[in-house]
Amino acid sequence: MLEKSFGMFYFLKRPKTKEKAYCYIYLRITADGESRELSLKRKWPIDRWDRSLGRAAGPDDDAKSLNIYLDLISAKICQARLSFIANEKQITAHALKNLVTGQGEKKMLLELISAYNARMEALLNKGYALATIKRYRTIYNHSKAFILWKYKASDLNVNSLNYEFVSEYAFWLKAFKNCNTNSVIKYITTLKKIVMEAVRKGWLKNNPFADFKMTKDEVVRTALTKEELAMISHKDFAIDRLNIVKDIFLFCCYTGLAYVDVSNLKRVNIVNGIDNSPWIMIQRQKTGTPSRIPLLRVPLGIMNKYKSHPKCKAKDCVLPVLTNQKMNAYLKEIADLCGINRDLTFHIARHTFATTITLNNGVPIETVSRMLGHKSLSQTQLYAKILDGKISVDMKALKSKLK
Repeated sequence: MLEKSFGMFYFLKRPKTKEKAYCYIYLRITADGESRELSLKRKWPIDRWDRSLGRAAGPDDDAKSLNIYLDLISAKICQARLSFIANEKQITAHALKNLVTGQGEKKMLLELISAYNARMEALLNKGYALATIKRYRTIYNHSKAFILWKYKASDLNVNSLNYEFVSEYAFWLKAFKNCNTNSVIKYITTLKKIVMEAVRKGWLKNNPFADFKMTKDEVVRTALTKEELAMISHKDFAIDRLNIVKDIFLFCCYTGLAYVDVSNLKRVNIVNGIDNSPWIMIQRQKTGTPSRIPLLRVPLGIMNKYKSHPKCKAKDCVLPVLTNQKMNAYLKEIADLCGINRDLTFHIARHTFATTITLNNGVPIETVSRMLGHKSLSQTQLYAKILDGKISVDMKALKSKLK
């Protein structure tokens, strides 16, 4: 907010000791008729001071040095004034004085994170998923514990953030929270989003993350083989809950839906596609991108099987999905009962769709990417692990051509 009047003036003030030769240098800041004075903690001879200019007089080096220092103070105040204007803050002599003396309003890191999180929670399901909000809550808890460990303090001024803070934070996450490299990168990236807001608002001059670099570890995307998928498909369990979890898992193996998307899947999302057969048409909760998937015979049969299920009728949902924790716990039971020697999790269904069901059967990667709801083809390439069976088929075709 632009003020109507603004000025700065340096002058000498006689000390209480009544010393005549030297006086203290003071600065008077005026904004909209309000004035504030502050001492620069320096003395200067009265006979070498130009009152009209408010500067040291004479060609001597000490006078030149003092005038350069006063110019730097003036430049700092002008820069602060421009920052206030850019951020539409009210410009007062009191605020500018506090900035010079270092007594301005302190912005604390945990307060900043807490305020950021509060805004995100107000937008739950309006652009932010619960899983994202939980990650930001974790950042608050991690930051609080790290500050206590590193600085023996309950909070930290954002002006204290620098490269050392970031690198030590990353070390602490690995050493004391047992986070792997990719998790550390995820947490540091999340914190960076919050801190960069302080940089943009002028509360922090430099970006403490500027020179910090970490390289992601390559993640091996596991998927069920054709044989493992058949073992699960043909297995009937004596316990109903395991049969339900099996069906929901297989549904996602043949559609590529993530847990949150199959959990939110409604009957209204099943529509007749361009080929006049049933398609899933949704927006992925994680990215907000559209996902259009023609229903194959297996998922179509599973969907119809649960059409009259009480939970599906009550909530108008396609499948009676349990919590993610229960789904993963029961999948471990299913793996044991089927003799599958691997850690079976729900997200493996999405990987299985991308590789075993589609890519391994010649579906182009561009089509797979569209069905998975990816924003770029590079995301799909992470899932696109070509299985040994596909390599074998391709090489046999090559051998026949070379004969």
